[in-house]
Amino acid sequence: MCQGRRSTLVEDSANWQSCDPTGETRIKRGAKLDNLVQIGHSCTVGEDALLCAQVGLAGSSRVGDRVILTGQVGIGGHITVGDDAILYPQSGVPNDVAPGEILVGTPAFEVSAFWRAVAVFKKLGELPKRIRALEKRLDEVEKPKPGE
Repeated sequence: MCQGRRSTLVEDSANWQSCDPTGETRIKRGAKLDNLVQIGHSCTVGEDALLCAQVGLAGSSRVGDRVILTGQVGIGGHITVGDDAILYPQSGVPNDVAPGEILVGTPAFEVSAFWRAVAVFKKLGELPKRIRALEKRLDEVEKPKPGE
């Protein structure tokens, strides 16, 4: 039998249930959960948190107050997401997130570092051609010249 304790208003259109044989799952006041959100056993969702569609929280994870988890974010078990953190879509979170941190990617990392990595990633396809051209130039420079 599934049992859950509701600590917030569940609106009429919500389809909400908790199968929680191992501990109490808490969803605090003002939290908003979109469609297809999976919340594991013994989790806490903080006040005014926003969990968008297809977010998943593994067991015993804690989401702070005013956190925004955008679509398809996955939080590992026993992870704490600090207050006011934001996670971009499809972020995978294997470690604790500091309060106010903005993360993206899998594994999730700091957003400005992510965009720098994306800029480099877009150029990776050019690298083999550039390396071959540099090797050819280096061979020409290192080639013994007549009379040396």
